[in-house]
Amino acid sequence: MSRNLRHILYFVLISYSLAWAVALPLWLGNGLFDENFRLLAAIMMFTPGLAALIMVLAIERGPQKFTRLGLWPLKPAKRFILFMVLGLLIPVALIMQALLVGTMLGLYPGDFTEFSGYKFALEYQLALAGETELPYPIGVLVALQFVNVLIGALINLIPALGEELGWRGWLLPKLMAYGPLPAILISGVLWGLWHAPLILLGYNYPLAPGWLGMIMMTGMCISVGAIFGWLRLRSDSVWPAALAHATFNAAAGLMLVFLMRGKNIDTINATILGWSGWILPLIFVVVIVVSKKFRAQQLSTSPTQHPTS
Repeated sequence: MSRNLRHILYFVLISYSLAWAVALPLWLGNGLFDENFRLLAAIMMFTPGLAALIMVLAIERGPQKFTRLGLWPLKPAKRFILFMVLGLLIPVALIMQALLVGTMLGLYPGDFTEFSGYKFALEYQLALAGETELPYPIGVLVALQFVNVLIGALINLIPALGEELGWRGWLLPKLMAYGPLPAILISGVLWGLWHAPLILLGYNYPLAPGWLGMIMMTGMCISVGAIFGWLRLRSDSVWPAALAHATFNAAAGLMLVFLMRGKNIDTINATILGWSGWILPLIFVVVIVVSKKFRAQQLSTSPTQHPTS
């Protein structure tokens, strides 16, 4: 077994073990309804990053530790800023295209004009508080949700970095030694299976049995993870991928903003969690792989070209 593969196995073992250890109280308690669910889920996000730090500091050692993780340097500045902007915009586009495609296929009951589901939810909350009218037109309130996505992205950045430091910061460059397609598939599968402690409790796919939820989560992680990986490689930095992950999590709630009143969401088939939401992202991934754009921007200087260092 090569040194590179051995280190990858170490990383997987450490990150998975830490994730299950953090989630264990949920399994021994009330699962998704545990009062500490959000806290433990947030802590779990740091486990891949911790595994990456253990690899770099204790197992691999050597120079340029921050460079190997993609944390530094943040240059050239123009390229870094460009991909940070893409890290904000692409996840919102991913969420929205999934809703539009799902609506076109009859899988997502979307209302993009009257926002009936969101309006009803707001009016219900106001009624509970003794209010009778919305403070602003519904269109303005919907627009404000996109502002909230930006705020949420900034809040989520550090927990998202906890994941991305492992999956895209450390692991993806190692897997690139085996080629772009294997790197995309293996990193996506590993990222998806890492979610098992939560998915098997019903997270994200409450209507599906655990095994099907795991298959769907893995499919989503392959398609979305490839795009996060592209951001990481083309910027030679983990920060755009971390910002994209943070924005993605913050924008996920938009599926409720555009939901038609009285309808439910089947996340197996609809939204970015369901198969219909992966169609356009996978087309994009095929294009960047075929055009050989799924690689580091500067091959001569990128740390991603030294997977065994």
